[in-house]
Parts: sequence; C-alpha cells; structure tokens
Amino acid sequence: MIDALFGSKTRVKLLHLFLNNPGKAFYVREITRLIDEQINSVRRELSNMLEIGIITSKNTDNKLYYEVNQRYEFYVPFRAIFADQKVSTVKSQLTEDASEPHWHVGVARLPGIRVGLAAGVLVKSSASKVDLLLVGNIPAKAVAELVATIEASEKRELTYTVLSYDEFYYRLSVHDRFINDILTNKHAVLVDTDDILK
Repeated sequence: MIDALFGSKTRVKLLHLFLNNPGKAFYVREITRLIDEQINSVRRELSNMLEIGIITSKNTDNKLYYEVNQRYEFYVPFRAIFADQKVSTVKSQLTEDASEPHWHVGVARLPGIRVGLAAGVLVKSSASKVDLLLVGNIPAKAVAELVATIEASEKRELTYTVLSYDEFYYRLSVHDRFINDILTNKHAVLVDTDDILK
C-alpha cells in the first residue's frame, strides 16, 4: 500500500535506508546491494530524490555518495513514517512543538552560559544555518554532552557555535552577518542573563 502512495517500491526502500541511517553516506553499488534493486532503477530514484531535496550527494575518493538531508523541510514527518522506531518516539517527535523540549533546561543549566539561542532545525520555520548558539565561558565537555543529548532527542545532527561573551557582544554591536543571520531568522532565546537581546 505504501508503495502505491509513494509511486515506487525502490523509492520506498531508499527512504527506509536513508531515514534509518541519518549521517551515513552510501554509494550506488552499495545501495543496490543493500536494497536488492536494479542499478538503473536506483539511479533514477536517487536523481528524483536529489531534485526534491530529501537527499544530498558528495564526491569522495572518486565515488558519489548519497545521504539523507537532515535539514529537509519534511525530514521529521518522513522519519516518523519510514524509520524503524517505537511508536512512542514517533509520537513525541510529532508533538514536540506542543511543549518545551526537555533539553531547553539543559541549555539553561550549562555552567558559564550567558546567552543561548536555538534556531535552524530546532525552531519551526527557521531558515538559519546555525541550530544552536551558546555564549559564555562554557566547558567544552559540557557543550559536547548537551549537543549529543539534543542530537539524540531530535534524531539529527546539529550545527552549533560557541562564542565568548566579548566576541558575541562585539559581533552584535557591529551587526555581524553571522549573528544577524540567526537573529533575523526565526529563533528562540533560551538564556539571556544580561538582557542583551532585548
């Protein structure tokens, strides 16, 4: 039934493969072996999926590799349909907009944090290229643990930046392009100890 809905058995198999392996890249012959489909059919569907934007490609060691685009607009609902995960996890992903995610508290509790912003894939309808901006004298280990927690919760990799307070303050004051990109896009202020963003 799902094959009919998505128009192709090969496409459905590809979606299962990519959405169950976020962050992992595959080359064509490896894909044909893993999903047991003809190479021409696989190439055609990969081309269609690239055009839509649900996968990306990169050339490494003279081989073209494909992986799921975790920034694709419908990544979360597609993952809910195709990824092999428990129903409770799927439900929590689909309803996470309804309540504040638990990791918001983790950001606020980071030692030394003075400003924390969520954007990009963490904020609905944000087009920011950065998902998390952390400002302050924050231990690298604490940042790594928090990011790993959020990535596990969101089922996708994050793009994040850590700045000292002085650098952030300077960049904010000169209307730095990087900071402006985050602030002019949809974002959520998680921490602002000095009300610098008001």
